[in-house]
Amino acid sequence: MATLLAILIGVLYAAGVYLMLRRSLFKLILGLVLLAHGANLLIFTAGGLTRAQPPIIPPDATALPVSSADPLTQALILTAIVIGFSVLAFALVLFHRVYQTSGSDDPDELKVGDR
Repeated sequence: MATLLAILIGVLYAAGVYLMLRRSLFKLILGLVLLAHGANLLIFTAGGLTRAQPPIIPPDATALPVSSADPLTQALILTAIVIGFSVLAFALVLFHRVYQTSGSDDPDELKVGDR
């Protein structure tokens, strides 16, 4: 399972970087989203894959059982999802405003010369 996730993370990073290098602001935003999802999967995989063991401390114990999921990884991923969504929302609003102003999503046409 970890090998499959490693391949998927590599594909997401490669596709994200490829899209960010294209000549369109929309593709740049889509590449940013793919990089964010790849980073979330990377954090998830680095935290270890544990099934059906919630990160809850039993009443008679003082620490998590060895076979339980890592709550730090879950908290990091939730934080990354919120930050990624806010960056995406800001980028979409910025893209919309740039498109309204210039009428194009090509970065070369956005340069303002001496007018």
